[in-house]
Amino acid sequence: MENPESSTELSKEQQIMRAMRKTLTSIVRDTAPRDGEPSPLRHDTVENIRMCLGLIAAREAELAELLGLSRNERPHYSDEPVAAQAMQFVASGKKLN
Repeated sequence: MENPESSTELSKEQQIMRAMRKTLTSIVRDTAPRDGEPSPLRHDTVENIRMCLGLIAAREAELAELLGLSRNERPHYSDEPVAAQAMQFVASGKKLN
């Protein structure tokens, strides 16, 4: 019997979550009130969008955990200074006591 949560399905689900998150945030951005105008969205609609985005974030976290991915990684520039440096220790040829 095949595992229902194979990596292909998880990848597809991640794509769906990403598309839903981007669509909802675009709607919010496009309908954001300007210069003191009232929001065109009802309070209930705003709350429903918040709830959906929260559910999407929770599921994305579950999927990342299932795949063993870290959610703490952030993008960085290649010329950005490194916070920690690895040091290499070389054993000396002398035997210490």
